[in-house]
Amino acid sequence: MGAFLSFLYGLVAYGASLAALLYLIGFSGNGLVPKSVDSGAFAPLAKALCVNILLLGLFAAQHSVMARRAFKRWWTRIVPPVVERSTYVLAASIALALLFWLWLPIPVPIIWRIDNPAAAQLLWAAFWLGWVLVLVSTFLINHFELFGLQQAWLNMSGRQAAAPELRQPMFYRWVAHPLYAGFFLGFWSTPRMTVGHVLLAGGVSIYMLIAIRYEERDLTDLFGEDYRRYRASVGGLVPRFRR
Repeated sequence: MGAFLSFLYGLVAYGASLAALLYLIGFSGNGLVPKSVDSGAFAPLAKALCVNILLLGLFAAQHSVMARRAFKRWWTRIVPPVVERSTYVLAASIALALLFWLWLPIPVPIIWRIDNPAAAQLLWAAFWLGWVLVLVSTFLINHFELFGLQQAWLNMSGRQAAAPELRQPMFYRWVAHPLYAGFFLGFWSTPRMTVGHVLLAGGVSIYMLIAIRYEERDLTDLFGEDYRRYRASVGGLVPRFRR
């Protein structure tokens, strides 16, 4: 694949990933999109649980397997290394699109419903704060590299990527995983929680807790004692303020 085609491919993958992320916000928040976690045709409880758990499992498997270094070593024999990350985010976008399309709502019973206007607004504020935290965190750790576009651009311009550097910008001074913290807020902050919403939030949360362990192991292998000291000095998902 030529450098220009690689960049075009990276652009397509980047656009798909942004579209999937934006749709995920509306999907989890039950608004702004044609189909959300609690909308659509209902199905028997057993069928809905089976289908939705399979969709969550597909998403988790794609994210976990394709992120492992052993898989990447094998995968880059087939896919050019320069578009490996773009392929990863494109596959993640497809997995999310399948989840949006095939998800079966389970609107009852209601786990909780907050009728107090002030309390409901507070939860919606936490919801939007979470998604803003997700977006800002991607830029703090290099947004375009995370979504694969930087790799394709550097390849087309004939430049090499800089060596990985352990930095602690903004939120990372107090919490090791602000991006994941934002996802937790986004998925769980709602004034109306159904069984289907709990299934979505719970499934993604379990995946994220497992992913954090693998991510920290990879970062320890990459940065060694520097990362161990950093990780010991900050919180994981909840900020730990320090001097």
